[in-house]
Amino acid sequence: MRKNKIGYLGILGFLGLLGLITQNSGFYGAFGGSGSDEGVEKNIDRVCRNAFIFTTITSALSLAYIATFKAVEIWPLALSLPFIAIVLFALFYIYYDRGGD
Repeated sequence: MRKNKIGYLGILGFLGLLGLITQNSGFYGAFGGSGSDEGVEKNIDRVCRNAFIFTTITSALSLAYIATFKAVEIWPLALSLPFIAIVLFALFYIYYDRGGD
């Protein structure tokens, strides 16, 4: 049987860590994952696509704004985008796991 390495993503956040601690549930235990392996992989593919698109577009827009208007006061926002993407990953996964299209 193949070991699912997605469970190591639980190190990234508190909810994922709860999933790692839960017996035999892996990363998805905190989110109540009930899909099959193929369904989980399909959901992860769609969620990763959404998080990547969000990060790419918002990074480009924020960097262009900073460069155009010399607005250095929003650098903390621009640097926090990867963490926001992790939260969006979790929210989109919950949505897709519960049957969202």
